[in-house]
Amino acid sequence: MPGESNCRNPTCPCTPLRVAPARLPLWRCVSSLILWSSCLGIPAHAQTQRLGSWSILNLNLQLTDKWQIFTEGQIRSLSFYRDFHYFEVKGGVQYKLDKNFSVALAGGSYNTYSPGGSFEDPKLSDEERLWEQVTMKQYYQRVKFEHRYRAEQRWTQVGFRHRFRYRLNAVIPLGKQQQVVPGVWYLNFSNEIFFTNQAPYFERNRFFMGVGRKMTESLTLQTGYMRQFDYRLVDEIGRNFFQISFLFDLRWRENSTEKLPSHVD
Repeated sequence: MPGESNCRNPTCPCTPLRVAPARLPLWRCVSSLILWSSCLGIPAHAQTQRLGSWSILNLNLQLTDKWQIFTEGQIRSLSFYRDFHYFEVKGGVQYKLDKNFSVALAGGSYNTYSPGGSFEDPKLSDEERLWEQVTMKQYYQRVKFEHRYRAEQRWTQVGFRHRFRYRLNAVIPLGKQQQVVPGVWYLNFSNEIFFTNQAPYFERNRFFMGVGRKMTESLTLQTGYMRQFDYRLVDEIGRNFFQISFLFDLRWRENSTEKLPSHVD
């Protein structure tokens, strides 16, 4: 053909250059996603805020097809794994009415310390909490939604309080799998709003976006970015956190119902 070169020497300048498509390793994709998520949704006035950390250890034990018990511990810092100011421990029991509807009863201890160091005195808050919860699941193709409604009774240093929470959680498996099974990566997005029964009623908003992987039947690892906005009468406070969760799911009896990766709080 006119204009074609008959040269077969790969070093010859007349040989067309063939560039193989770039393949970014999966761990780099995940790292890029976390870095990207850490920059989204942060208002300009919050750019100077430090990135805090949340570390979560969650354990679920499936007793029967209907009953399960759970416990969870959290530790939080105002800087990236420095200046630890908060920890909580809680647990409870959950009963599944059907595959998409469950109720739970739980309680825990919540402890907040002064900023400026790790668990610095004086202690700002020592709270005991009891809550009742309803959870409903919905499925739209590969996107899985979880609606969580919670009523809390809180015993704090300033007295007894009520609080109400609603969280919308979405899990999206990646790849060919439609379910979160061992070896599958997934995206996780959630937003939770907090209300009280006293003015100004709206208390807090908590947004999370991240990525996770079901490592085995019993262990899921999840990490991402969380933005928490607290409303106060005199000012508005927002904080940014890196969050990592280790979710253990143990079963005494096999259960065919798909369990969506989710921590308690």
